[in-house]
Amino acid sequence: MSKSHVIAVLGGKGGVGKSTFAANYAIATAVDSKKRVCLVDMDPKACGDLAMITGAKPKKTLVELGNHEGRLEASHMMTYVAPHPSGIHFIPSVLDPDQLSSMDPEKTGQAIKHLMNFYHYVIIDMGSEIDPNAVKALELSSLIYVVTMPEILVLRHTRRIIEKVQNLLFPSDMIKIVLNAFSPKMGITPQMVQNNLKKQIVAVVPEDEVVAVASLTKAQPFVVSSARAEITKAYYILVKSNAEHQILEKLATLKKPSDALSRLMGNRAKKEGAAEGKRPSEIVFDRADMKGEKPADEWSALKQRVHRQLIETMDLKNVDTETGRDPKKKAVLREKTKTVVVELLDKEVHPFKSREEVQRLVKEILDEALELGPLQDMLGDDSITEIMVNRKDQIFVERNGKLVLSNSTFSGTAQLLATIERIVAPLGRRIDEKTPYVDARLVDGSRVHAIIPPLSVQGPMLTIRKFPKHRLGPKDLIKFGSMTEEMADFLRSCIEARLNIVISGGTGSGKTTLLNVLASFIPKGERILTVEDSAELQLPQEHWGRLETRPANIEGKGEVSIRELVRNTLRMRPDRIVVGECRAGEALDMLQAMNTGHDGSMTTIHSNSPRDCIARMETLVMMAGMDLPAKAIREQIASAVNLVVQQSRLADGSRKVTSITEIVGMQGDVVTMQEIFGFRKLGMDKNRKIQGKFVATGFIPKFVDELEQQGIRIPRGIFSVS
Repeated sequence: MSKSHVIAVLGGKGGVGKSTFAANYAIATAVDSKKRVCLVDMDPKACGDLAMITGAKPKKTLVELGNHEGRLEASHMMTYVAPHPSGIHFIPSVLDPDQLSSMDPEKTGQAIKHLMNFYHYVIIDMGSEIDPNAVKALELSSLIYVVTMPEILVLRHTRRIIEKVQNLLFPSDMIKIVLNAFSPKMGITPQMVQNNLKKQIVAVVPEDEVVAVASLTKAQPFVVSSARAEITKAYYILVKSNAEHQILEKLATLKKPSDALSRLMGNRAKKEGAAEGKRPSEIVFDRADMKGEKPADEWSALKQRVHRQLIETMDLKNVDTETGRDPKKKAVLREKTKTVVVELLDKEVHPFKSREEVQRLVKEILDEALELGPLQDMLGDDSITEIMVNRKDQIFVERNGKLVLSNSTFSGTAQLLATIERIVAPLGRRIDEKTPYVDARLVDGSRVHAIIPPLSVQGPMLTIRKFPKHRLGPKDLIKFGSMTEEMADFLRSCIEARLNIVISGGTGSGKTTLLNVLASFIPKGERILTVEDSAELQLPQEHWGRLETRPANIEGKGEVSIRELVRNTLRMRPDRIVVGECRAGEALDMLQAMNTGHDGSMTTIHSNSPRDCIARMETLVMMAGMDLPAKAIREQIASAVNLVVQQSRLADGSRKVTSITEIVGMQGDVVTMQEIFGFRKLGMDKNRKIQGKFVATGFIPKFVDELEQQGIRIPRGIFSVS
């Protein structure tokens, strides 16, 4: 027989139609391919549901099949599986939930292998939990379908199950999303689901309650009973697409983890240890595993040897606690450590004898032991604005708007992890197996993001966006060519007139910098409250309160989100609310604040154009979990937001305000917008710098007359087309 494919079907939670999908998909596959298909019920929480959906009458179980030793003959296999009128065969894992304890992962794997010897396709309904038996099935699978629905809570649980599978190091490409029971009336579109889950949808199954209920009542899958229904067509489109593009054949070549089961059990042991009061490891890596790591070169090997001896000689674990931020204490400790490093180097046999080489060795060892390793000099280099560590031996930096590969490296993964710990520990943040990523900031305000395995496959990754020593003002942006003086004056007038402004832009486009500049235009007598994930804003006003989110503690409790902080600001009598970035449901609270007397508020949103910004806001409001129709959300956006300022990072690395757009109102179901200023590209010069100019579109904003009534005059000439 040709290659057999196992297809696993998961759901984020019960009630998403996962079992219905598995049954109908199995039959559609059998009908379309004309090949042998076996449907397996391995859902521990819904044991017996597949038998009811299909009307199949089980003979024996997967547990019994797993106990069979040796090769199975075809006639013998038929004593285990139950035939179905559609042509598929069916077998449950157990007949009663009380028998679940008898399931053994190794025997489960053996049973699936037996099925793979007889069937071209084995479709397994696996429920919404990843247990040891499920892991065994995943290890043998070519494809994993995750079934979800267009509901906020369901999407949250769907993200959870996807993360669990990915944390076990199964390739992300194996996981395909099926959007079930979709109806345009629900307001959440497939695109919103894709944005939320960060994965592409491969099939949209329309909602058809009449057909679904009739199918369940008859115990006859609708691909059989309602062959012409739209809901049935969705299944055949998916099956045919897989066959035409050879999806299963391609996915079968992906490398799957061989230690997923031990990884799952290791995770459970750590969680149980934490429940018993044992502190789990701060880092997912076991340091003992790194001792066998081979250095890239002799230089790195020497640094590692001296570093290990240094740790044995001196207690470096409590360096940050003992010295704090006292520069004098740090200087004394560095000199003391330097003496020990020089002595250790003298005892080593190595080829690096010149004075320059020894000085460089000592400095790099000291930086790794006491500071941030090779990042220390980069943080002091004003021409570097961002540092991106992809792995221990690959560090990219952004210098003058261009990404370049640095010559600096860490001597090993252990040193990179120690650097991450040194950044995270003083801030009370944690990075461990439960939370393998963290947002933090350095003493100077620089923004830090770290992520570690199993999420980062090639080792720990670290990104630092440096905080500028000099706070940029409007004159700086004008000098850099980010905007014109007329645009700056216009925005100043809008802020003084208490218009609500959203800054839109992509990653690294300069949204926060622009927000900092615009917030500085707020009159000094007003009370400002800022809400951020990592406090970065630096405002010149005195009457300014700063709020920062808090992550969950080691027990997973105590988290304070941006949304909760925004709600708190409303009780603190703010004149202006400034939110560093809206990423989720806090967008709804922000809009409500803008609509209920907190005019002049500002925030940033990750989007690539003013029109995308409106769509993004709509999606974020839906993530708040409120069952609001799309039109109502758009009306709230149109009445709350006055201006969208688009900030962009261009191909040459320059950052510019590429559009200032007024939200005019609503026309039907559409939010209407009108650009006031824009940046028009004219080409590139010989140095590959983008040439262009800022232009007025000729449109005079509707609010200009209102501003004049407040005594704020804007020269109408700035809106004239030049």
